[in-house]
Amino acid sequence: MILATETHRLRAVQMLREAPIGYVVEVKPQTRSLSQNAMLWVCLTDVANQVTYYGKKYRKEDWKHIFTGSLKGMEAVPAIGGGVVMLGQSTSVMNKQEFSDLIALIHSFGAENGVQWSDAATAVYAQWLEAA
Repeated sequence: MILATETHRLRAVQMLREAPIGYVVEVKPQTRSLSQNAMLWVCLTDVANQVTYYGKKYRKEDWKHIFTGSLKGMEAVPAIGGGVVMLGQSTSVMNKQEFSDLIALIHSFGAENGVQWSDAATAVYAQWLEAA
């Protein structure tokens, strides 16, 4: 339940009073919104289609790891059988502020690297601003 109004808060208190002993309650910031997620993927698509990074083109999924690792930090661990695996934070558990910071990082990188945002990215960005 999202505590969007005082009525929601009162309902949550009532639910807590009625919950059986042994249940778990968690209060945390809201995670990313659907509009933020849509914004992420259109931006990643534009970056993947337009940017060559250290002499190589990367897929949008790879760019997601590059940006989240740049924002949150990642740890390199040895992979089984050789190579390395990067450990970092999943975007699905980011709160709205962290996700906004990620999108801002992508836009900053795009500006520095001449990314021309597609019509899809521009449209989703307008929707995202309205929802924010």
